[in-house]
Amino acid sequence: MKQPLSDLVESGYGEEHDLNCAETILWGANAVYDLGLDRNALRLAAGFGGGMGVEAACGALTGAVMVIGRMFTRERGHESPRVKELCVRFLEAYRARMGSIDCAPLKARYRSEELKCRAVVLESARILERIIGELQGG
Repeated sequence: MKQPLSDLVESGYGEEHDLNCAETILWGANAVYDLGLDRNALRLAAGFGGGMGVEAACGALTGAVMVIGRMFTRERGHESPRVKELCVRFLEAYRARMGSIDCAPLKARYRSEELKCRAVVLESARILERIIGELQGG
């Protein structure tokens, strides 16, 4: 069995490659869940770090939404109402646990110089794992 996404994040995954929060979730999930994304596809997460550069929606959250889209969409989002339901479920759980879905208040509350936003990314990974695990019967 592969290492859980949360264990990967907790061990510092992504830090050696200077990945942002969205990249860390997407790249880690690609490895853990065999999403089949190549390095070009993984670059799609680049602009979502730091709340899309303006401390808006958290990058760890947007990375998880990308994973949900990749795992549970056949071709287009409009054909997959389940994706919307899973995203709502993820965002509600994330907001309830972290107090916000936006980067600025999350950074103020959780970011440290030493660990950067690892606590935020870790919680995103845990929520994502729980949702995926429930859907996969785990």
